[in-house]
Amino acid sequence: MAQPIRLPVVKIAEKDENLLQVGDLARESGKTVRAIHLYEELGLLKPLGRSKGGYRLYAQDAPLRIRWIQKLQDMGFSLTDIQTVVRDWEQSGSAPRAMTKMRAVYTKKLEETRLHLQRLEQLEHELERSLQYLDTCDVCEPDRLLVTCKSCNHHACDDSVVPELVAGFRKAI
Repeated sequence: MAQPIRLPVVKIAEKDENLLQVGDLARESGKTVRAIHLYEELGLLKPLGRSKGGYRLYAQDAPLRIRWIQKLQDMGFSLTDIQTVVRDWEQSGSAPRAMTKMRAVYTKKLEETRLHLQRLEQLEHELERSLQYLDTCDVCEPDRLLVTCKSCNHHACDDSVVPELVAGFRKAI
């Protein structure tokens, strides 16, 4: 097991009275203390040091970093992916090279997001059509057998008219 990183003790009065203890950062960010420790272990978040009492101390911009991590996760990045992004950023050497790498990451993710939105819109329309179709099923006789759904008098049974989300389960009957 890797040895924990020993952080220097930072005297709050001498350094900065606005540093956040890990518990305060957790409350402010809506994350657990364990999640913040995990971010630290993965190199995604770095405390400035420790208080005399041994608490991790973070800069005032730490909540922004946590929101950034969360937004990347919301976009589908795993913590390992984010770790790679951070490592690539840190190893870029120059600001223009770092910005070019981030631009490439965000451009690719934007393309993926747009494709995903298109698929979701198609699914939304399919769900709407399926619900409209199924709403007419209320007129069937209550004792009608399920096997007779394949030849319903209330719907066209032509598969080109029946939404696939309905036709799919009707075929299994």
